[in-house]
Amino acid sequence: MSSRDVVLARVRRALADVPRDEWPDDAPVPRDYLRVHGARTPEETAALLAENLAEYRALVHHSDRDGLAMLIMRLLNEHGARTVLVPPWLEPFWMAAADQTRIHDRAASTARELDGVDSVVTGCAVAIAETGTLVLDGSPDQGRRRISLVPDHHICVVRVPDQVVDSVPQALERLDPARPLTWISGPSATSDIELDRVEGVHGPRKLEVVLLSE
Repeated sequence: MSSRDVVLARVRRALADVPRDEWPDDAPVPRDYLRVHGARTPEETAALLAENLAEYRALVHHSDRDGLAMLIMRLLNEHGARTVLVPPWLEPFWMAAADQTRIHDRAASTARELDGVDSVVTGCAVAIAETGTLVLDGSPDQGRRRISLVPDHHICVVRVPDQVVDSVPQALERLDPARPLTWISGPSATSDIELDRVEGVHGPRKLEVVLLSE
């Protein structure tokens, strides 16, 4: 008996008591799990997000609207970025102080061309405090999902408190499952069998998150 036969036999045993005319939507699924673990103020939620982002080795910065352009300029310069990839509808004032060469998000760009870009700056759709996760959905201020996966340095701006939620269930309520969702928890990393961490394997080696107070 092959492994496939074993798996299919287990599935048949698990479904033995299910009527043949029953469909998945006919059986209600209880949704009584906790949606949020504890009660928090918006300030506490933002602080938890920053703590968990840092736990994943993302670099967390705080700014208000007036200081954002100078902060982004400083982060690009500290990284030594000469080129920066910019989504089509990124707010212009975010990049007002940066003098790096702007590379625009184009469908015709190849992976090799994107790999030659030093940094990318995007917004986000939602940020999840309990897991330290950023979610991008391909909106115009975020661009195609590949631009946040190929360049080595990603600066992501999160509007606080509007884009910050406590939990994954709350985030899912805000997201459209038909959109190209990218879930980011820290810089790209993996570990081998000896737990030696290697960053930059599946995406940016360096993730910087700006919590923008509004």
